[in-house]
Amino acid sequence: MRVVRVHESYHRAPKGLTAKDEDRLATAAVASLRAQGYHVACDADFDTDDRPASYPPSSSSVAHLASRVREATTTDETAAALTELTAPHDGVLTAIEEILTATADFYDGLGEPSDPHIARRLRHLADEVLRTIRTDLSDTRNQLADRHAPHPGRSTCAQEVPANERERSAVCACPPPPRTLPAPPPPVAVGLRR
Repeated sequence: MRVVRVHESYHRAPKGLTAKDEDRLATAAVASLRAQGYHVACDADFDTDDRPASYPPSSSSVAHLASRVREATTTDETAAALTELTAPHDGVLTAIEEILTATADFYDGLGEPSDPHIARRLRHLADEVLRTIRTDLSDTRNQLADRHAPHPGRSTCAQEVPANERERSAVCACPPPPRTLPAPPPPVAVGLRR
């Protein structure tokens, strides 16, 4: 059971469990935390090699697209990530449209006076706002896919040092990325002083 307080949050076992159920719950908690990659120090009674299957939340796959764009070194790599977002049949934006439409359908049958307005608003988001986002991102994706160019400020370097280098702290053999000069400040209007 999750407990949330002003300056802390933690989990505790529900009341009324038998000692055997408490041990089983503690062992399962250790297994779950270790499956997520946490180091867990515990009594030998709760130590386990079990690793239950863990499924990342759907949002992590969308966040992964963002990290792919951040790490992309070519326009093709970025276009591939945007393709997953904008694909017409199984893209992320199509799934969001389905959620908005399903929620609007749900509101249509609730019967409160404000429900039809909320349903119309959700359909507007799906039909107009999301369509604009999809169109702009699809155009961006297509422009990037047509370029077939490396990004001038990103390197495909694997940070490997030359084989003949004895020092592990040596810098990789790749040339440094080109420096971008800051944009000059806008011109200042000059006028007569009084």
